[in-house]
Parts: sequence; structure tokens; C-alpha cells
Amino acid sequence: MASLLGEQIFEISDRGPPPPKDFFQLVVTRNEVILRSWTISVRLGSRGVPPKELKMTHPDFLKDRGLQQHVGGIFEQRVLEHVLLLCQGQFDYLERLPDDILLRILSYLELKDTTKLAQASKRFRKLCSSEEFWEQIVRNCCPGFTSDMEGLANAMGWRPMFFTFFYTTDSNTERSNRADSLK
Repeated sequence: MASLLGEQIFEISDRGPPPPKDFFQLVVTRNEVILRSWTISVRLGSRGVPPKELKMTHPDFLKDRGLQQHVGGIFEQRVLEHVLLLCQGQFDYLERLPDDILLRILSYLELKDTTKLAQASKRFRKLCSSEEFWEQIVRNCCPGFTSDMEGLANAMGWRPMFFTFFYTTDSNTERSNRADSLK
């Protein structure tokens, strides 16, 4: 399955924590971890400073606790954990899916399952509470959705609209039956 991956497995860019707010890029390839940094400063001595680049193999990154703390401080602990798993050869293909595909998949789950899934990670919590997710849920519940209903949903929010007009104790059963009929 790892052969489906390209040379570059993961990439993320962000500004570092204050006060310097330098810019960082972390790239994980099949064999290396690359950390690049650009100094952002208005001071004359910092102008024209070339970017710094640190490359190391996966085993070396796994041994370097100082660099791991640095990466965790720049990006966040979840990113560090993901990079450590990649360096150990553990690829999370679900994590690599784009949000729009995950939202489509989530819209076919039962509501109780999405509640449990939202507890699995920050990304799933964000997706399961997003307006896009609740819009798909409402549209799936009501095949005859009209522009007036859309205006109401945009005004009150898609999640409140679902719980006000469509949620019943049988709605999970109906969604399950609807998903089965799409197979």
C-alpha cells in the first residue's frame, strides 16, 4: 500500500510561535524529514538571510528528541505524532483524504456514530461540527429541499435547522435505510 504514496508523503507550513514568527516548512519524504525555516524580520542584519534547511533520515529524526520538541512547538503535537508515525512506516490513509471526501463519507453515517467519531481527533471534531457537514445532513434528510428552506438554513444555521425540523428518534433509522438504498 505504501507504493501508492509519492516521494513526498507529508508537507505542512506555518509561522513559528512569537516573538520571532519565522516561517517554517516541514516535509516528510519516503526517506527524509526536512525542516526549512525563513527568518522574518525588519532588522537590517536579517535582510537577505537565506533560508535554513535541516535534513535527516527517519531513524535519525526518531532519535532526536530536541528536534521533535521543536517541530511540536512550531506545528502542534498532533502533527508531530503524525510525523513520528510516518517515520515508523505507519501511514494513516484516512488522514490523507481531503475534507470534501471525508464530509461525503460522514454524511452517510448514523448521527450517533458521527458523535463518537468527533471524539477521535480534532480534525473529525471540526468536520462533524462544520456547517458543510450539517448542510449535507439536512439535504440528505429532505430530498425535496427548496430555495426557501435553504434561505432559512442559511439564516438560522444548518445544525439548528436539522434539530428543529428533521431530527426524530427514527431519523437515524431512516438515514441508515436511505444509505442502504444507495448501494
